This record gives sequence, C-alpha cells and structure tokens, in this order.
Amino acid sequence: MAKKLVPLGDNVIVSPLQEELTTASGIVIPDTASKEKPMRGTIISVGPGKRDDQGNVHAPDVKEGDVVVFTKYAPTEIKIEGQELYVLNLDSLLAIEK
Repeated sequence: MAKKLVPLGDNVIVSPLQEELTTASGIVIPDTASKEKPMRGTIISVGPGKRDDQGNVHAPDVKEGDVVVFTKYAPTEIKIEGQELYVLNLDSLLAIEK
C-alpha cells in the first residue's frame, strides 16, 4: 500500500482477515455461506488516542500488527488503491488475539 493512512483521535485502520473456507476436518464451506463481513483484522495504523475532558490524550491499548476482534456492525469500509480497509473506533474493539 503506497498511501499511509493516519487515523484521527481514537480510531484505528484495520485490514480485515477473511475466514477460512475449509474447516479443520476438511469440509469446504461454500462461498454463499461465507459472505458475512469479517469481524477480525490486523491493525495497520493507530490514531494518537482518546482525549479526556482536561485535554490529556490517553494512548490506545493496541499497536500496529495486532490482530483484533471487533463488533460486527462497527467498521466503516473504505477502499484505498483496491485494498478494502476498515476504520474503527477503539470502543468497537473487543479483544486482541495473542
């Protein structure tokens, strides 16, 4: 990706991870069954953080490269140079995969 997106405030840019199309036991899941939006992704850019009432910025708990789980309807979808990306608020992130 040639362009570098820098999110504002307490937002992150996430590259969605597509779910596996084959189960662990080898069953192939048809395309029609796997058309839901992914709810996991890799963070590619992190904003500076949330500003409190006194003007202090609180750094986010995530960093570039973290794989995160987020709420289903939270992402704002954008396309940059043909790549689908999500913009998410930190409040929409549910967990970090370790």
